[in-house]
Amino acid sequence: MTSTSAGTHAPDPGSEPENTGPDTGSVTEMDPAPRIAPDVEVTTDPAVPTGSPDPGGPRPVLLVIADSLSYFGPEGGLPADHPRIWPNLVAAELDWDVELVARIGWTCRDAYWALIGDPRVWAAVPRAGAVVFAVGGMDSLPSPLPTALRELIRYVRPSGLRRVVRSAYQWIQPRAAILGRPVALPPTVSVDYLEQCRTALGQLRPELPVVAVLPSVHDCAAYGRVHSGREPAVRALQAWSRRCGVPLVDLKAAVHDNIYSGEANPDGIHWGWDGHTEVAKAMVKTLQEVR
Repeated sequence: MTSTSAGTHAPDPGSEPENTGPDTGSVTEMDPAPRIAPDVEVTTDPAVPTGSPDPGGPRPVLLVIADSLSYFGPEGGLPADHPRIWPNLVAAELDWDVELVARIGWTCRDAYWALIGDPRVWAAVPRAGAVVFAVGGMDSLPSPLPTALRELIRYVRPSGLRRVVRSAYQWIQPRAAILGRPVALPPTVSVDYLEQCRTALGQLRPELPVVAVLPSVHDCAAYGRVHSGREPAVRALQAWSRRCGVPLVDLKAAVHDNIYSGEANPDGIHWGWDGHTEVAKAMVKTLQEVR
């Protein structure tokens, strides 16, 4: 998903943030990690599947490969250890560690590249209790201008020319997005990358649970408030899930009310705290079923 500089303006699909790290001005208080809900039962002494980390050794790791929905809150980007983002809520419930590998705008293709190219992922896989691919939402967004163009804007030099190109992209994108197509990544391609991820992990840890997600929803002006690519993506992901047995967490069901409540990030894409809590509840439930 795309970001805003401080979470107070609509996200800019063509922007090149000079600093895409946390908005330190928005992280003034670190509230204790809340328990998710009294009706979510958490196994306190789960059975450890064959080949999983030794129960007498280090705690299992929840490996999350994701886009910015995993670490943006109602006011902007947050550090990976912020206690209120959903990966940390889930890890707290399971009493696991968490390794969050994520970036703004990541698609299923980027998740695959991270899996095969990021040494943090390599280090986490042997200890992983489960892997969550929380990507696919960006894939389904309208991208009438080539995705590669957006990615390459940051490399344009000199800086004056880069600003001109970025401004032109920002002007065209929301106006062309109302067409709804093409999307950033076709559903068949998204699923193919996820399947390559699943297969690669299966060769290393055949017993390792893998979870994916169905796309979230948005109310974002930068994408023309259009999301006609979501339903084709959902159908493709559900068909893959049935073939391969990968459980899916429906982000739309978890965050729809929060996105339209006025309590989410004003950019119309990223969630408020209630959204993170609902996603964590759904993810904990799914992980308890597959462990």
